Amino acid sequence: MGEILYFPLQPATARRREAPPREQRRAAGPPRTPEDAGRSREPLLREAYGEVLRDLRLDRGERLTDVAGRAAISPQYLSEIERGRKDASSEILAAIARSLGVTVRTLSSHVAARMARGGTSRVDLAA
Repeated sequence: MGEILYFPLQPATARRREAPPREQRRAAGPPRTPEDAGRSREPLLREAYGEVLRDLRLDRGERLTDVAGRAAISPQYLSEIERGRKDASSEILAAIARSLGVTVRTLSSHVAARMARGGTSRVDLAA
C-alpha cells in the first residue's frame, strides 16, 4: 500500500483574504485623470429619482406618510428611495408618481434633466 501524506491545515482566517475597508472599495475603479479631479462624481439614477420625488412631495406640502399611504408602500421605504439608498422597481416608481399626481413620463423627464445637470441643482417641477 502507498504512503499516507498529511498536510497541516491552515486556520480558515489565515486562508481567507481580508476585504479592504468600505472606503477603499468605493474608491476602487478606473484611475482618474487630472481633468476628472475637479469634477464631482456622476450621480446615480436612484439618487436623481429620489431627489425629484422628494422635491415633488415637498412642493405639494405633503408628508412621507401621506404619499407612502397612497402608493401602498411604507414611509420608511419611501424615505430610503428619496435618499437614494434603495433602487425602486418601475412599478413602485409608477405608484409613487401617481400618488404625487404626475405621470412616469413626467417624472422621468425631470430625472433626465437633473442627470444632465449633474444632479445637484433643483429642477423646476411645474408640468
